[in-house]
Amino acid sequence: MQKDFHIEVNCQQRNHDGERICGDVFVHKRVREENRIVAVLSDGMGHGVKANMLATLTSTMAVNFTEEHKDFVKIAEIIMNTLPVCSERKISYATFTIVDIEVDGKVSLLEYDNPEVIIIRENQVFEPGWQCIILNTEKNQGKELRSCTFIPHKEDRMVFCSDGITQSGLGSDQFLLGWGRENLVEFVIGEIKKNNTISAQDLGERIVKKAVLNDGFVSKDDTSCAVIYFREPRKMLICSGPPYDQENDGIYAEKVKKFEGKKVLCGATTGDIIAREWGKDINDTFDFDDPELPPVSSMEGVDLITEGILTLTKVSNLLKDYNHQTQLDKGPADQIVKMILQSDEIDFIVGTRINIAHQDPSLPIELEIRRTVVKRIATILEEKFLKEVKIEFL
Repeated sequence: MQKDFHIEVNCQQRNHDGERICGDVFVHKRVREENRIVAVLSDGMGHGVKANMLATLTSTMAVNFTEEHKDFVKIAEIIMNTLPVCSERKISYATFTIVDIEVDGKVSLLEYDNPEVIIIRENQVFEPGWQCIILNTEKNQGKELRSCTFIPHKEDRMVFCSDGITQSGLGSDQFLLGWGRENLVEFVIGEIKKNNTISAQDLGERIVKKAVLNDGFVSKDDTSCAVIYFREPRKMLICSGPPYDQENDGIYAEKVKKFEGKKVLCGATTGDIIAREWGKDINDTFDFDDPELPPVSSMEGVDLITEGILTLTKVSNLLKDYNHQTQLDKGPADQIVKMILQSDEIDFIVGTRINIAHQDPSLPIELEIRRTVVKRIATILEEKFLKEVKIEFL
């Protein structure tokens, strides 16, 4: 695989109707030292807290053992031997799909009782050559797993889900036996043909919404769909703060001009510097979409101009708390988060000149210096969202 691939990993979920917690669990991790990404989707028996506990235990073990390069058969044996036995049903059970991606090489898959992973290449299903693994230990005698390896191509997509997707609509007039894998494949290919650059997040969301629709808008099972998309990276630049040396204002403005991707300026001084150096006008708005933050501004050549530290602090909090149920609004920080989630490589240029306004002791205690906030955002983006992040101090 070429090194300019970006690997977008996303999972969309809906809880079983009436449940506050999802019985499916998705875990993913970047192993930086080895340039690998490991992702696991597990479906615990039943729904609610018990199912979530089984799935959490399964997915956590699967990620950790895969990271350690344990043999797939050994991983399956350990997981199945470790799961606690249900006091009511006298059995322990959680399905799983394990994806191990060597970012510069192959993809390895192992699945147990989840719907078969769908790999889409050039608008059709790619068959990687599955192998059947039959366990022969006493406790797990005869249990079957499937595994495969393949070399991904740019624009490949992998779709893997819990049976809440494929069994949606079960018993209905339209899908008496459930939606099924064939209908899912047809739907996925149809969505890609409509928009051949559809993101992993958007594709997963559309699949989940379709499954919920099949169930008459009342989910009869935990419903999860994970999508992995190998594609050209989408880039974003966030600038905040004036350069330490005012003589570098021109260099700052030139870096922003040459950047290819989305551009956001956080801070009035930052916006003023770029506008002055470019010879452009800033257009202010008076739309208070977020009562906690000043309105956004606009200027030709950038996508968004916002207030600085307060906005970045809220961006950090939104990202920290973000999950599949989060609904973003129209406020400045929400707009930045939406743009970040749609991007793959986020570059920060951080000016290091001290802003006298932020030394006022009467300002809120959480009003932190710019560098601290940006570093926090970078850590969240790298660890939680698997984004590529670069920070340049100027």
